[in-house]
Amino acid sequence: MPQTPRNPAFARYAWAVLAWNVAVVLWGALVRATGAGAGCGNHWPRCNGEVIPPSPSVQTLIEFTHRLMTGADGFMVLALVVLAWRLHPRGSPVRTGAALSAFFLVSEALVGAALVKLDLVADNRSASRVWWMALHLVNTFMLLGSLTLAAWWASGWPRVRLRGQGAAAWLTFTAVAATLVVAVTGAITALGDTLYPRSAVGLHEAAAATFLERLRVVHPLVAIATALYVVLAGVVVRRMRPGPMTARLSRRLAALFAAQVMVGAFNVAMLAPVWIQLVHLLVADLVWITLVCTTAAALAEPAPREPEEVPTTRTAGGTVDYRVGNPG
Repeated sequence: MPQTPRNPAFARYAWAVLAWNVAVVLWGALVRATGAGAGCGNHWPRCNGEVIPPSPSVQTLIEFTHRLMTGADGFMVLALVVLAWRLHPRGSPVRTGAALSAFFLVSEALVGAALVKLDLVADNRSASRVWWMALHLVNTFMLLGSLTLAAWWASGWPRVRLRGQGAAAWLTFTAVAATLVVAVTGAITALGDTLYPRSAVGLHEAAAATFLERLRVVHPLVAIATALYVVLAGVVVRRMRPGPMTARLSRRLAALFAAQVMVGAFNVAMLAPVWIQLVHLLVADLVWITLVCTTAAALAEPAPREPEEVPTTRTAGGTVDYRVGNPG
């Protein structure tokens, strides 16, 4: 069970910052899906050379809104770090989660700036864009993971202990790594859907398909295999680390993975419309957040034990301690 949070209001704020970042991620996906990444030209941080673009187009509005959301996010994470330092003592895991969140937010902004300055947006089909998109996705998930841990620990849950966890640590961290691979292949597949819209082609045209188009087959297979692994790993970890929260989160994780596979199937069947791509990404973010919480719950430090009361009896010669059998 979690301890009472040092500051419940701060814990709620930390979860709110995480929710805001999920919204920023979804809007960023909208920027990619609509080809609005070049809406501000190759200018950064300004938009088309202006602080506030006059007479903006729809694409400019989409891209500029994403930048405004990201700017607000910077102030929110800065406040998270300051409050974490003011409200939690030295060595608190909340400080660690907040500091990691700030680090990955800065790197997220730098990667986003590089995509714009290098023109790796809109209709750019270079191999460099694929690698930068993969880096962008990994950094985004590291940011969401750090914010999740900051909020989790601020809510009173104990820090993670890696030493002596044995197979439980291997199972959970393998699930984390596999989920990251699924997310990366999904991001690249989504990029392929944007650059090469799906069309009803015959098998004889498959040889001419690009790498991005071929990945459409790889991603679902990797996702299904990972979902099966995470479900099985969750069953094992529940037995190795019994606890109501670990059991609840692992079951919720299995349900979310099932939902993710179903939404992915609809995405393929409906030829990847923008709205279902956003739903697919939202479920992916929820899967990742739940996986981070499940890992933190399964590998948490044991709760401190209450001191045992020792039965004693007063006699004429002193006090007898029945635990050691000697007079006190």
